[in-house]
Formats: sequence, C-alpha cells, structure tokens
Amino acid sequence: MNLGIETETLEFKKSTGELKEAMHSICAILNKHQHGELYFGVKPDGTVVGQVVTEESLREVSQKIKNFIEPRIYPEISKVVLDGRDCIHVKFSGNQIPYFAYNVARIRVADEDLVMSREEITKFLLQSGQEGNRWENLVSNKTVYDVDEELLKKYVKQAHDVGRIAISYTDKKTVLNQLELTEGDMLLNAGKVLFGDDILQDVQMAIFATNERLTFNDIQRYHGSVLKLVDIAENYIKSNIHWKVEFTGELQRKEIPEIPVDAIREALLNSFCHKDYSSGESNEVAIYKNRIEIYNPGTFPEGLEPQDYIDHIERPVRRNPKIARLLYYSKEIESFGTGLKRIADACKNAGVRYEFQKKKTGFVVCFYRSENGNESIKADASTDKVRISTDKVRINRENLNTYQKKIFDFIQKNGQITNKQVQELLGVKDSRALKILKELVSMGVILKQGKLKGSYYIFRENMRIDKKR
Repeated sequence: MNLGIETETLEFKKSTGELKEAMHSICAILNKHQHGELYFGVKPDGTVVGQVVTEESLREVSQKIKNFIEPRIYPEISKVVLDGRDCIHVKFSGNQIPYFAYNVARIRVADEDLVMSREEITKFLLQSGQEGNRWENLVSNKTVYDVDEELLKKYVKQAHDVGRIAISYTDKKTVLNQLELTEGDMLLNAGKVLFGDDILQDVQMAIFATNERLTFNDIQRYHGSVLKLVDIAENYIKSNIHWKVEFTGELQRKEIPEIPVDAIREALLNSFCHKDYSSGESNEVAIYKNRIEIYNPGTFPEGLEPQDYIDHIERPVRRNPKIARLLYYSKEIESFGTGLKRIADACKNAGVRYEFQKKKTGFVVCFYRSENGNESIKADASTDKVRISTDKVRINRENLNTYQKKIFDFIQKNGQITNKQVQELLGVKDSRALKILKELVSMGVILKQGKLKGSYYIFRENMRIDKKR
C-alpha cells in the first residue's frame, strides 16, 4: 500500500526513531497552514512499512509534542492499521503562530521544513496579527511588586486627566489588572516595559567627535521603564544640541533649538513603541557633528515605506499594540500611525532636514543639524558641557527694571561685577543679589565666570545693545 507523496500538510516518518525531526515538521506545517497530519510507520515515498505501536510509544509521541513544541498544542494521536501494518497517526492544528520546536521556528515549503530567520519571524508575527502570542503579552520575569509605584500613579493620573481612561489609582495590583498587564501576580512583558525595570530594557547614547562612528566624546547607557528612558534620552539630546536665543523687544527671551523638541520626543516614543524587544538589542541615540540618529531595533513593516504613513494612505502596523495603546491612553502618542507625519511636519515647520532610514536590523530617524550659522560655541573646560552664544541676542536697556539697569551700567563701565558688589550697589542681601543675577543670566544678558567665591559676571559674548531714548 502506498499513501502517495508528502505535501505541505502531510508528513511521513519511518518510525518513532525520528521523533525530533517529526517535531520540526509539525512546527513547520503549523506555521504555514495551521493544521496537518503525520504518520509514523510510513517511508518518505509513501510506502507503508509499519512499526511497533504500544501505549508507551503513543505516550512518548504525546510527551515530545507537549514538551518541545511551543506554544502548546493538543493533537489527536492514535493507532491505525494500514495495509495490515500498525502505524501511528498524528492529527494536529493550532493558530497561535509562530510555533517553535526545540526553540527553533520553521516553515513548510513543499515537503521541506526550512528554518526561519529572526527577521522572518518578526515579519511573520506582524502579518499574522495574533495578539496572544506576541512578546508583549507573554508573562515576564517580574511581578507587580517590581513596579515603580510613583511612575504608575503619575501615569494613571495623566491618562485620567486627559480623559482616555476612567479608572483612578487604588493599588498596584488592581490598577495593573485593570490595564490588562498582569497574570496573577506576574507582569506581562508590556507591563515590565512600561512600569518596571530590566537590564536588557535600555538605551545607549553617545556623542561622536566627527560625522563618523569612530571616536566618541561621551557614551552613556541607562536601563529602566520606557517612560523614564524616553525622558532621559530627550534630555540628553536637548543638552547637547545648539540653542539660539532671540529677544523681541520684551524681557522674555525666546529659546529656539536647532531641532524641534516635539520631533525629538515623537521619534523617541516611536523608537520604544515599535521596538522588537525579543531581539535583546538596545535603542540608540547617536549625536554626530552634522546629524542626530535615533535607532530602533525593530524593522519597518515589509512592503511599506515611511512616506505611506506621512501621506496617510496606509493603516498602522503595530509590533506592540498593547504598549502603543497604553501610551495613547496617557497622550504620550496622539493617535496610531501618525508619528512619522508629526515628525515630518515639525521638521518642515522648523526648516530642519530629516530622513527615515530602513535598515536590515531596524529603523532610524535622522535629524540633520544646523551648520551653526550665526551661532558660536564655547566649551566649558571644567565640565565639558557646551554653551551657545549667538549674534542674534539683542538687549534693549530700557526694557530692564531699575535694579537690572544699575547692574547693566556697572558692567558696562567696569567690565564685570561680583555678587558682593551687587549687594553694595543695590543695598540688598546676598540671596536677593543672587536672584537678580540669575534673572539676568536666564535672560541672556550676562554670563557667570569662575567658581564659588571667585565667581563674577560679564556681558554675554556677541550681545548687541540697543538703546532707546
């Protein structure tokens, strides 16, 4: 008797001596078709040869499937007689793709079981749309007791205040359960990402000396919850870009970053929202002389381009829909699938050149920096931090108050002033003098030089004085 040839849903094994290979075949068939059949006691060409079938051999097949195929399936395993010979028939099905046998995912092509790469698994998972088996929905190694309670309280208040959730804070376990982030006392991966900590949940940030990834001036790495990492990365970028200060005839100055802050934060949120957390790779911020790159270890959806989302012609494909949904609740992201357009619009309005780069291992948002223009950069050797002065700082003396004018005139005459001299000049105490000096520093009128008792204040470099009489 001959059963014909093997197909994409039918596999033959000569005996249970090929159990491991059988597990790979079941996994591959499930990933391709979600159902199939396998016979033990049949040669690959379809010839029935039979094998010894006992309760023990049936149990062995059942145990192998139970222990080595993930997610778990529940097949029908039975003894059948074909052409007078005993064989084992396994009928199986499952829709929680992708399936893994011995921690390896395979897919059926004709009668072959081919190993899937990490990129193929990611693409497969996104296309399958299966919520339950996504990484973010799996139980993590953290419990509700590992959650940062203050961060959770802040999140709930913010989401409640913007009207996107109706719940109020009671206790960690109750709130996390309401947000569907737990299984018993255990956190799902999404909960760990948003409100917990893990050494593999991190961001690496660096400042490079040139336009190439060679010598760096600074490198830092932090791990923690996504909400904290976004803030850390945003502040790191804001502290290491150029800012120019403009005065419009009023006391209040206007500080303008070379890259719009809204675009920076949106890029960071997108980076963590769409990250492939199962890869174990870090999010990255790289600051070069001519550009800033925000890297996300999560490939862009297959067959789509960033412009498709800017033009609003495609629906969003979310790698981590639960994480995205929770960020939406707190209004960290405005709506699904609009992040790239918001980045593009912010950059366009600010006259900043940007680029979205699809990589084989991830996705990069690149902001091109200004070429300094009228700005001059001065390094503080004691801290290695950068201060920015600009030709566009214009001061109108008549817009200053009485105390500020006296200090202004004193510096104009003597070149500098100390805190003690301000106390004597204005007849005020140390704390009041320091407050007035800080106001002038924040307005961009003066700069502090030196340290502690040896400190003094001078006019800001490149400041232009306008006098109205």
